[in-house]
Amino acid sequence: MVDITTELSGLKLDNPVIPASGTFGYGQEFSKIYDINILGSIAVKGTTKNARFGNEQPRIAECTSGMINSVGLQNPGIERVISEELPELQKIFHKPVIANISGFSVEEYVYCAEKINNVPNVGIIEINVSCPNVHGGGMAFGSDPQRVAEVTRAVKEVTRKPVYIKLTPNVTDIAEIAVSAENAGADGISLINTMLGMRIDIKTRRPVIANKMGGFSGPAIFPVALRMVYQVHKAVKIPVIGMGGISCAEDVIEMMMAGASAVQIGAANLVDPFICPKIIHDLPEVCERIGIHKLSGIIGTID
Repeated sequence: MVDITTELSGLKLDNPVIPASGTFGYGQEFSKIYDINILGSIAVKGTTKNARFGNEQPRIAECTSGMINSVGLQNPGIERVISEELPELQKIFHKPVIANISGFSVEEYVYCAEKINNVPNVGIIEINVSCPNVHGGGMAFGSDPQRVAEVTRAVKEVTRKPVYIKLTPNVTDIAEIAVSAENAGADGISLINTMLGMRIDIKTRRPVIANKMGGFSGPAIFPVALRMVYQVHKAVKIPVIGMGGISCAEDVIEMMMAGASAVQIGAANLVDPFICPKIIHDLPEVCERIGIHKLSGIIGTID
């Protein structure tokens, strides 16, 4: 029998499959169509200090092998997430979740991390450093190793939970950013977030997205994500959660061979709401077919 269990910073997972933040909400809708307790964990929708309505519409554009979104971190704010969303999720999902935190200043990251530190069903805090730094000219925190280290250190000071830094791929050297986070105390790395993309409506001669550009995700970015997971795993000693275009059990195995201890499924949830249980169902069969007896044993086995 194939063992598909894995572990993230002491958090034991029945399997490595985790729906990615922003593609699974707070689990309520998906719980109506299947038992979400089959999942390894859930990365809940990104949370900011204050409620956000998000960007102007249209904010979704379809692509040949993926999609572009510019939702703009729409969420009810940290207070409501803690008082309403996470307690409701705990009623239907009986495992620790990953809380995704976003901010536009170091102070906002710290505020949210400190607030969510005492929530019992949060097992890991995932810090999204792809947000624009309002005190740094609008450049994303994740594009500057020093800013990533600053956010990491500040968050680690106010929480006892494992902190994973979610990295943007829109940088020159992803490994340098990851090492900076590790040196500042990060317990793990999540990557990749969406790539920057754009579509144009040739009839109106205007960008499809109101914000002009947005985050490109889906199967087309999988080779880039795989390469970056490989590079980061080689550069750091902390666990890596791999994501970016994963849509089948074989993709999960590739990601883990490249260095991921677990994976997140993003855009595929929006195409097929049953994709996560399908992958979990297929994993043992695929492993057995290619001679894998323990899934965690293949992590980072590519030289």
